[in-house]
Amino acid sequence: MSAPPLSEGPSAPTFNIDFDNVPGYEGTVAGGGGGFLPPPMPSFPNPPPPQPEPSQAQWNIPSISEDTAREALALYASSKCCYSSAPAKDGVITNMEAFNTYRYRLETFTESRSTEWSQKPYHGEPVDAFTQPIPGPWDIIAQAPTLFNDSKQVIKVPYTSSMKNCHYCMGMGRVACKHCAGAGNKVCWVCHGSGNNHGDERNCHHCNGRGRENCTPCHGQGSTECSTCHGRRQLLVNINLTVKWTNNSSDYIVEQSSGLLLENLNQVTGKELFKDAQYLVYPVMGFPDLNVVSAAERLIREHQTTYSATSRILQQRQTIELIPITKVTYKWKGKSHIYFVYGNEFKVNADNYPATCCCTIM
Repeated sequence: MSAPPLSEGPSAPTFNIDFDNVPGYEGTVAGGGGGFLPPPMPSFPNPPPPQPEPSQAQWNIPSISEDTAREALALYASSKCCYSSAPAKDGVITNMEAFNTYRYRLETFTESRSTEWSQKPYHGEPVDAFTQPIPGPWDIIAQAPTLFNDSKQVIKVPYTSSMKNCHYCMGMGRVACKHCAGAGNKVCWVCHGSGNNHGDERNCHHCNGRGRENCTPCHGQGSTECSTCHGRRQLLVNINLTVKWTNNSSDYIVEQSSGLLLENLNQVTGKELFKDAQYLVYPVMGFPDLNVVSAAERLIREHQTTYSATSRILQQRQTIELIPITKVTYKWKGKSHIYFVYGNEFKVNADNYPATCCCTIM
């Protein structure tokens, strides 16, 4: 059985852009992008260095009250299905010690741009390649989101759209069927090509003795519609510009000797002591904890070196929080136990809670 000739439907004349010769977009490839485009130099100078911050009369906060500590433990116990509330109600608090610590956070809000060739089946859309000068990738206006919020926008680059014959089907709109290699039929799966039933000479009931059967996926035509151009034979191609806004954040928490792991503090907030936002921030000055000052200098240097190479820095923000940590020691049934209350949320860590049981789900 022979396959019919491939369709030769109507076609528009093609106009192909030279993919490798678009000024400002050299190296852009289809599907894989062209990599991040280096940003232009800033158009305004760095801000003047800040003056030293006035000294703070109170950089610390007092420990929480016993009532607050007890209520926090009771709420913690009630959130656990296998925890008894008895230690929270009947335990006697014997000591409360504050281990407040600082968290320095630096946020660098950046904009990066990358390009790639896009293609889709051509449906008669107008093309505009080189009808006017193509704007550079950093000259195209994009609507930025609110500062310090991640976002992405894909923009069609003006004057880069053109039409070309589909490269996959060579402009035919159809391709040879992969199931029958373009023959339109294949060996009968019942008689394996013999044309006879098993054990006798009667014609195979499935292929009527032909030994071959029509290919189901292509309906015996030997070809299927091209999956790239959807049978349109031509593609509309253009350059897409992807603009990404990213809030790059780094934290530094000063070590404290309470015994509470620093990773627990990532889940809570603290009291904001300092906040500064501008195009490029300077390290904090006059802060009493030199660990924070040193961390600020290091992170600002790392952020400005790392992100300015592939992105445009739009804004930086630095904050210092005081995170309250209270280590509570209490007695219950003659034994001493500890737990921690930390953060503005009064979150509790009590890894060795003394009244737990095992629940079995039947």
